[in-house]
Amino acid sequence: MAVVETHRPGDIKPGRPRARSRSLAAASGIGRFLVIVVLTYLGLLAVTFFIGRVIPVDPVLAIVGDRAPTHVVERTREELGLNKPLIEQFAIYVRNVLTGDLGTSVLTSNRVIDDIRRVFPATLELATLGTLIGAVFGIPLGVLAAVKRDSLVDQIVRVIGLVGYSVPIFWLGLMALLVFYARLGWTDGPGRFDIIYEYTITPVTGILLLDTAMAGEWDAFRNVAGHLILPSALLGYFSLAYISRMTRSFMLNELGQEYIVAARAKGISESRVIWRHALRNAAVPLVTVIVLSYAGLLEGSVLTESVFAWPGLGLYITNSLQNADMNAVLGGTIVVGSVFIGLNLLSDLLYRFLDPRTKRR
Repeated sequence: MAVVETHRPGDIKPGRPRARSRSLAAASGIGRFLVIVVLTYLGLLAVTFFIGRVIPVDPVLAIVGDRAPTHVVERTREELGLNKPLIEQFAIYVRNVLTGDLGTSVLTSNRVIDDIRRVFPATLELATLGTLIGAVFGIPLGVLAAVKRDSLVDQIVRVIGLVGYSVPIFWLGLMALLVFYARLGWTDGPGRFDIIYEYTITPVTGILLLDTAMAGEWDAFRNVAGHLILPSALLGYFSLAYISRMTRSFMLNELGQEYIVAARAKGISESRVIWRHALRNAAVPLVTVIVLSYAGLLEGSVLTESVFAWPGLGLYITNSLQNADMNAVLGGTIVVGSVFIGLNLLSDLLYRFLDPRTKRR
């Protein structure tokens, strides 16, 4: 006679269904995240593709010239696939971009991806230093403005931020060159370094402060740092204006919470309440602000690089646009857009990681 096993309700382990549901929720969240990434990137590729098709510059004539024979123009158009239906052209465009083929630059005759590898470290170095300056000075200023709300200190910090938002960055750059370089001689001028160091600096990472320090070329290091001061300070001021304003807003919100009142009632020192309690909670959204500010400097340093003749991605795109080199323009736009999407997604992940409340959603 078969023995039928029976289980009482208490014998069933409740952890397994709960763990399975958590795994399914995590997998669903990852799936949604990947779908958002793919759709966002396809949208970026679609925008750059159709921009390249609606602009009044014929990419074929930009390659072969205005006086090329008709049969040469038609053969080049066929080789580039521009005689195919638009949807097929877009499919080819997506395939090429995903394989790293951004076309060939008419201006330099190099592959666009190779040109971008050469110029992007300069933009990365400038934007990174500018973000560090903005965070190091912007966060304390924002905290101070929130603590001294409506005081003279608060008004000064708000005016500093307002000027950073309102005054055109290219005008500030020109004034900085005129005052600190041309008149006072406190800093070096445009470019990344003086011409005498062109053959003494061996680019390894492309970030010259790091390359010269690793090589022990301290004269070159000081020269590179001297050229970095003005453009990085300018971008740092722009970043400071944004970060200090957001820090002030986050801190005002935290200082009005009940846990701050309770901490003060327990006799905890004011400095600890501000820096250990309020700022710690405000740091969660503040990390997102700093990451997005960094992305903004990476994509928005075109005017700064133009003013200071900084050989980065912004100046490369500007020169390419002036010479109707659309492969380089669109390639640079794709890289900038990809960086912005990546940093935006990174900020979202950091927010979810730092804020436990989002993990339960």
